[in-house]
Amino acid sequence: MLNVHLLPHTHDDVGWVKTVGQYYYGVYNNLQHAGVQYILDSVISALRAEPSRRFVYVEMAFFSRWWHQQTNATQQAVRELVRQGRLEFANGGWVMNDEAATHYGAIVDQMTLGLRFLQDTFGDDGRPRVAWHIDPFGHSREQASLFAQMSFDGIFLGCVDYQDKELREKKQEMELVWRASASLQPPTADLFTGVLPNVYDPPRYLCWDRLCDDKPVVDDPSSPEHNTKGLVDYFLNLAATQHQSYRTNHIVMTMGSDFHYENADMWFKNLDKLIRLVNAQQQAKGSRVHVLYSTPACYLWELNKANLTWYLGTLGGWGSGPATSPAGRPSSAMRGSQEVCKQLEALAGPAANVGPYGSGDSALLEEAMAVLQHHDAITGTSRQLVAEDYARRLAAGWGRCKVLLSNVLARLSGSQEAFSICPELNISVCPLSQTSARFQVAIYNPLARKVDRMVRLPVSAGAFLVKDPSGHAVPSDVLLLPQPEGQKPRPELLFSASVPALGFSIYSVAQVFPEKPKVHRARPSPEKSGSFVIHNEFIRAMFSHETGLLTQIEVTDQKLMLPVNQTFFWYNANTGVLQNDQPSGAYIFSPDGMQPLPVNSSAQIRLLKTPLVQEVHQNFSAWCSQVVRLYCGQRHLELEWTVGPIPVDQWRGTTIQSTLEFTSRYPPPPRTSPGTEWGAPLTGSISQVPGAGTGSPPHPHTHPAPTLTQDGKKQLTVLTDRCQGGSSLQDGSLELMVHRRLLKDDRRGLGEPLLEKKSWVRGRHLVLLDAVGKAAAGHRLLAEKEALAPQVVLAPGRATRYHPGATLRKQFSGLRRALPPSVHLLTLAHWGPDKLLLRLEHQFARGEDSGRNLSSPVTLDLLNLFSTFTITHLQETTLVANQSRASASRLKWTPNTGPVPLPSVPPLDSTTITLQPMEIRTFVASVQWKEDVWVLRNAPFPA
Repeated sequence: MLNVHLLPHTHDDVGWVKTVGQYYYGVYNNLQHAGVQYILDSVISALRAEPSRRFVYVEMAFFSRWWHQQTNATQQAVRELVRQGRLEFANGGWVMNDEAATHYGAIVDQMTLGLRFLQDTFGDDGRPRVAWHIDPFGHSREQASLFAQMSFDGIFLGCVDYQDKELREKKQEMELVWRASASLQPPTADLFTGVLPNVYDPPRYLCWDRLCDDKPVVDDPSSPEHNTKGLVDYFLNLAATQHQSYRTNHIVMTMGSDFHYENADMWFKNLDKLIRLVNAQQQAKGSRVHVLYSTPACYLWELNKANLTWYLGTLGGWGSGPATSPAGRPSSAMRGSQEVCKQLEALAGPAANVGPYGSGDSALLEEAMAVLQHHDAITGTSRQLVAEDYARRLAAGWGRCKVLLSNVLARLSGSQEAFSICPELNISVCPLSQTSARFQVAIYNPLARKVDRMVRLPVSAGAFLVKDPSGHAVPSDVLLLPQPEGQKPRPELLFSASVPALGFSIYSVAQVFPEKPKVHRARPSPEKSGSFVIHNEFIRAMFSHETGLLTQIEVTDQKLMLPVNQTFFWYNANTGVLQNDQPSGAYIFSPDGMQPLPVNSSAQIRLLKTPLVQEVHQNFSAWCSQVVRLYCGQRHLELEWTVGPIPVDQWRGTTIQSTLEFTSRYPPPPRTSPGTEWGAPLTGSISQVPGAGTGSPPHPHTHPAPTLTQDGKKQLTVLTDRCQGGSSLQDGSLELMVHRRLLKDDRRGLGEPLLEKKSWVRGRHLVLLDAVGKAAAGHRLLAEKEALAPQVVLAPGRATRYHPGATLRKQFSGLRRALPPSVHLLTLAHWGPDKLLLRLEHQFARGEDSGRNLSSPVTLDLLNLFSTFTITHLQETTLVANQSRASASRLKWTPNTGPVPLPSVPPLDSTTITLQPMEIRTFVASVQWKEDVWVLRNAPFPA
């Protein structure tokens, strides 16, 4: 008997053509007919009307809002449906996140938020057993590894490359065991994976939603519209054909699509008839097909009971989808600020939420950041009005976090100040520092180890004295930077700051008036031929006088040298004028020709050299410039590029009918000897802050930075500060897309071109050259520093004491000892009264680092690790903290390579834990905050 599992479901985008609120309430149905509140109302009513019906729901951002608006009677009825398994939650995250453009920490956070709501509301009855990623634009190995560590039994995918799907159908490999980590002991990161037959839509002719045009089931023989015989025959043939691509006597058909079931009776009445008619054929004609209402977990359970061995393989690497963050869209840059907010809330306890600055918390920003991980949000495939709504949500959440931050800084420092955060420092705008002759700079470090960081602040003209927390003067420079023609140079203050682990340092800045104030100006390079150099203790970067372009990077202490030629190119976008042409748009990169054109063959240059920094300012055009920067003591080259507004009607006097796709290219260096080969382990997209991407990951947690390796000895790594599409189109080259401006829609449903109000963008590429065996240590630790950069807070320096007995403190650390470099404090967050959520991860892969032994297991003692609270009890949980790790279990699958024994759960010996390479361990910690920490005068600062 062939069992056909029908999965009634709706896919509700948390923002796309309409905003989250517009989708929920059903506003502006002229843009897209969708009202999620009506979908849930209608589905619950239909499920209660007929006991055999089932339904699948996914997005907790919508369901939680609907739940809180229901009566007690409705909530009780829904609880019963969940208990019976007739309303099943799949995935269960706040949203269905993208897999390429997201940071893995943000994925974990948004899944934790949604799954915690389900656990608190429905208990274990509501816990999803199956991950459901039917619409993200491609799939990553790290996502599968995370889902396995969340204790999911399996995952079902919708969007896969059509060529890959055709091959899997022929080989009956639509369902397999995905081994998602080369470091974690199997089957820790093994995940049963199924590819759905119709993406996530119903089979053709079987769509019975108000948004569909298919004929309903007419089962009245006297009606001229009677169509049951043809419909049943069609369904039986469809099931038989689909069965050829799957291995068991169970197959699945999705019955729903985007925002379906607003009138659930239309769907369920026709499905009821279809099930009755097809199953009647078993007795009438000896049919061997049985149809039933089902859910992903029920279907997966039947596959598991088949007791087969399954193909062990991988997925991903195709269809990386939208990968370049549009200029004006909210990006993952807020993630660092979110972590600062959560950490301070945890370190200070209840005192963080209510204080002299008012009431603040991290919850609103947590929800806003969770929404931003949606696969139409962080990718830029939503309309402009939706992107503005995402930004509004982030601003509201950050507003409450700023109150919290002020409360905590005042309590920890012992002084109340008019704290100010400058959100536009990247464009040298900060009113307090630009108008004050004296001010203070508080720098908070969210990493669990000390950080040395160059701080740049726009100031008024003159000279400044900077003092560290101990009152000692620190080296500083005032820089006069080039500005567009007609604008005065803007002075910037530069100084080096040292900030303890999980803590802050407060520096004081005062304007001084020496007889000869020293101001450093960017000047034209005097030589007109040959080359010139910027350098520090570790790196020499060579430039051509003729072109102004970077030509060579040298790492002096390792005696490594690499010829390089970095510049900017543009692609003319396809506008789809011809009948079969695919226009370029938010979803599709479709250039009109494969060869890009250089913006300029040379750049006008100005050179700036001070004891703290050396910079080459390159100007390629009126809308394209770059600063190549090398700080004192820095082991990487920083390329800060500024692009826009991109012209869309004129290019060097030639009319551009379409638009521009703008890239930064690292062309291949010349072959230095016969047989010298460069390889680029990169395909698809480079994602997320910094150093993320798809392709051939050297390890999961951060998707890899794009790298080039030569002869297995040298490695060039480029870390990005945002999600960017990238490729290696020829041996040894690397191309990163930095900006897009498009005049045509790509006909993928958005109905709007990528033509934003904010049409210029500034970002950074961090370039490292290293020996292959040492490269991981360089780019992993640098990526961590950039993803969680220090938070800079300014104050005028006119403080009053927090309370009369408060001790003034200019330096603080939340740790009594720093964590080793291979360990990252992934999460420190409020979890409830007297409880915190703690995640620690080993951020190196097995065998990845041969220079400093950073790939070895690490043992940590958490006892007295934190300075503001004591851990009184630890409970280890799954990755998303919705199950005890000791009691969590998953379905067991046998790969075709042979059975895999389950690894034992490591014992929790008091507060001592061991982390294996790439392992993340999650704990709910009962804590007691220390009241005396606020008056300690000489707290130790870990190195």
